[in-house]
Amino acid sequence: MVAGTAGNALAYLVPVLAARRLDAAELGVLATALGLVAIASVPGLGLQLAVAVHHARHGRTAARRATLTTAALSGGVLVVATPLLATVLRIPAEVPAMLAVTTVAVVLSSRRLGELQGSQRFLRLALGMALLAAGRYGGVILGLLLGAGLTGSLLAGALLAALTPLALARLAATPAPHAPAVTDPAAPVPALTAAQVVTGCGATLAMLVVSYADLLLARQLLPPAESGAYAVGTVLAKGALWAPQVVTVLALPRLARGDRRSRTVALALTGACGLVLVLASALGGGLAFRLAGGEDYVRLGAHAPVFAAIGALYAVVFVLLNAQVAAGARWPAAPLWTAAVGLVVVAGAIAPHTFTGLMWSALGTAVAALAAMALTSRRRTPA
Repeated sequence: MVAGTAGNALAYLVPVLAARRLDAAELGVLATALGLVAIASVPGLGLQLAVAVHHARHGRTAARRATLTTAALSGGVLVVATPLLATVLRIPAEVPAMLAVTTVAVVLSSRRLGELQGSQRFLRLALGMALLAAGRYGGVILGLLLGAGLTGSLLAGALLAALTPLALARLAATPAPHAPAVTDPAAPVPALTAAQVVTGCGATLAMLVVSYADLLLARQLLPPAESGAYAVGTVLAKGALWAPQVVTVLALPRLARGDRRSRTVALALTGACGLVLVLASALGGGLAFRLAGGEDYVRLGAHAPVFAAIGALYAVVFVLLNAQVAAGARWPAAPLWTAAVGLVVVAGAIAPHTFTGLMWSALGTAVAALAAMALTSRRRTPA
């Protein structure tokens, strides 16, 4: 919990500092860049998920080739898509290259986190999470503090992130003192398959696409000033989404071994955390926006509970999604892809192209995603 909180604090500090150091247009670009890294790094999260599940079941995992392939593909996509990203999202052409370096570093680090998570070495996992967060956001924060501007801050972030995989490799080098229990210790350990990695990647990609889609749509549909304001609101949504992530991290190895009680406890804890954050946002919305973006955004305080609710709903969806992946579901992310397409259609063609129009569209999508995911999980869960 401490490591997750520290990592989230660094992630939230970036837009908070940027809101004070950059103008509204640059703030929108930085928020979009962070969203792109989050989406491009999803294969790394999928790799971590697949490695953790495999490690929990079998005790060891050979994943070097899968890791290198996943990292190359993740970074390469950003480089190849540079002209499209620069045109559609109105970002400088040099930004995707810097984001590609950060993305590759995050993916390479994810394998080690998966090994530590699957073997339930949670103290080392906590240290690894903190190292990855420091490498991913520390350079950007330092650049903002030194007044390096948008490009300089992203460059500093890429350089520091490149050092993170080396540190995590040393952290995960020590073998686990107790290997996970397996049904037949003498049986050969199956290799981590491409299908497992692809399933993990597809699930985490769908989760982040649907939860970040409104931010990317804001950059395209709203004027620069409103896009920057919406980016501040999404800080609250992402806080509610990632605050209870520690619950899923701890529960995943048990879910991989079929522990139904862990699923129930994880859902209850995540839902309770979300409810508390929504209530806190309702009572102190102005303060929440002041902390997230500064005095210029206090006027948006009435919208704070809506953004918190969006994140809280997706946090519960995230638990259900991980439970389905751990159980070996074939298409666990299908409801989320449907929800993401629905948000694009509603926000782009039906709802007004305004701050509140996009916000309410995002909330409706989160409700629909949770309902669909809960229904799918109920159908797939054996009696």
